[in-house]
Amino acid sequence: MKKLKHVRSAAAAVALAAALSACSGGGEGSQSGSADVLSADPLTAVRSAADITGRTGSARTTTELTTESTDKKAVFKGTGGYDYVKRIGTLEITVPPGAATTGTIREVVLPGSVYLQNSGAKVPAGKWVKLDVRQLPDGNLVSSGATDPASAAGALRGAESAELVGTETVDGTELKHYKGTLDLAKAAEATGGRGADGLRMAAQTFTVKQVPYEAWLDAQGRLRKVVETFSFAGVAGSKEAKDQVKVVSTTALADFGGPVEAAEPAASDIYSPKASAPAK
Repeated sequence: MKKLKHVRSAAAAVALAAALSACSGGGEGSQSGSADVLSADPLTAVRSAADITGRTGSARTTTELTTESTDKKAVFKGTGGYDYVKRIGTLEITVPPGAATTGTIREVVLPGSVYLQNSGAKVPAGKWVKLDVRQLPDGNLVSSGATDPASAAGALRGAESAELVGTETVDGTELKHYKGTLDLAKAAEATGGRGADGLRMAAQTFTVKQVPYEAWLDAQGRLRKVVETFSFAGVAGSKEAKDQVKVVSTTALADFGGPVEAAEPAASDIYSPKASAPAK
């Protein structure tokens, strides 16, 4: 994962590459959540959270992604929104010091693909790079500095265990707090379609197959916050502890049903690298 060989993959992986240098579809549904109620069974509640959240129509999101190796650490923070009806979202990721690019990486995420702006790799200012998440070993769950809201929630469909930790009040709302482990391959199977591509790729790449998670759900069963901990080898193929990188991804959702401004970039704004001229 340290080096991706073509411009498009390098663009999407710049956030993760910077972290390593410094460190080392969601469910579709109608907008009708009124009938949804949090299940009394913890495992059912967690597995159902993605679909119930999708039925709210949209949500504002904040993200934090921390990459950590044996002696170094980097933190990426983002804000944005996701429209579960149109299945499109936006994120703006603040890049930490030491990255190959500076300022903010803008992202537009759709099932199976992502657009990035200010992604480095010699991409002209103001242009976007389009990626199929199947080009990325991690399926874009961590490489662009955030786990998009649909994938973060969708991963919970693969929950293998769930324990109710307790009840917490956040911003005046009572939330149930759960923890357990999930299987990304099972999450991909349960999600289906292009929205499963990223989960499927990550399942093949991450070294810890039972992904630890914590989730906070409201009385309707909607996901309010999820923390997922991923691990991969910073040195390809290595199983040594010193070469492992831990990534803690936090996604929080609020303002359900509010408007989300998100659209695919115009074709004229997409950067396509020109093929090199053949040597004479």
